[in-house]
Amino acid sequence: MVDERDLFDVPEEVAYFNTASLSPVLRSVRAAGEAALRRRARPWEIGEADWFADAERLRDLAGRLVGGDAEGMALVPATSYGFAIAAANLPLRAGQQVLVLAEEYPSGVYTWRGAAERAGASIRTVTRAPGETWTEAVLAAIDERIGIVSVPNVHWTDGGLVDLERVAERARAAGARLVVDASQSLGVMPLDVAALRPDFVVAVGYKWLLGPFGRGYLWVAEEHREGRPLEENWILRAGAEDFAGLVDYRDEYLPGARRFDQGARTLFELTPMAIAALEQILEWGPPRIAATLAGVTAEIVRRLEGVTATEPRGPHLLGVRVPGGATDRVAAALKAANCFVARRGDAIRIAPHLHVTQADVDRLVTTVLANV
Repeated sequence: MVDERDLFDVPEEVAYFNTASLSPVLRSVRAAGEAALRRRARPWEIGEADWFADAERLRDLAGRLVGGDAEGMALVPATSYGFAIAAANLPLRAGQQVLVLAEEYPSGVYTWRGAAERAGASIRTVTRAPGETWTEAVLAAIDERIGIVSVPNVHWTDGGLVDLERVAERARAAGARLVVDASQSLGVMPLDVAALRPDFVVAVGYKWLLGPFGRGYLWVAEEHREGRPLEENWILRAGAEDFAGLVDYRDEYLPGARRFDQGARTLFELTPMAIAALEQILEWGPPRIAATLAGVTAEIVRRLEGVTATEPRGPHLLGVRVPGGATDRVAAALKAANCFVARRGDAIRIAPHLHVTQADVDRLVTTVLANV
């Protein structure tokens, strides 16, 4: 087991397995935030170029995580914002359907419900039969009535895997658009938008991307980059770098997906933290992170005799179901042992990162087995 505990601000007495909810803080991210606050306290030292430089650095780093396309990357505050942009820029006709997974993350479901109601469309919720994978269920549900397929790479409740390549191929064959919620996978599982060819990919920044709350990312396919943003703000327009000329209003937007950036996207206090986080992730490399966490979750599954886990699943996210109605008892015992997991649906969700040690795994396994 690779132990990067010293890089995280996690005390020894805490066994933290809840990255899928809110990541632990890297020491480098905390230091970047503290430096950013000191800088923000002295606004006279912030120049005009500083309104742009860090945002573009962050855009480049995020673009590398999806295969190198920084021009397609917009800086957004949340998944709901990214979904709203997708809904505003994808065609959806009366009688069509938006495909979503059962018990999927609420922000996307609520967005598509609203979009479907406005268009006279409807929602098709995919469920799994016993023994069926999410990929099989989704592929079986895509037909000519589906206008938009909105799926994650892994289900947020238990890590159940969706084969995005097969889903993308089927969606294209049916004439449907593809929106990917990568909030529970980007930064761990490699993603290449050039090969996958989705329409939009949205990811929040405070989970597996180890960044601050309030910074998310939206990748936009080239065909949609001339689309309609949710808001109009000065920094997205051509010539915005010329502060003296801001009163000379311009109709043209900056190139790429920048028109979809949120207002106040500079975020002097948060952007340096997000940069530090993505730099560390890229230094490790998602394949290494995935391989390491696959070893951690595999060991947990192997040692938890009598406990079931979703298969196939992502390498980093594990939903276990305990027998005999013991879920509440196990969850309470883990909390009492300073071992932090999450309850999602009927699963106890286990989400480690590289801060997890062998002692943490031992505490988790021992506590679960003592209470089932």
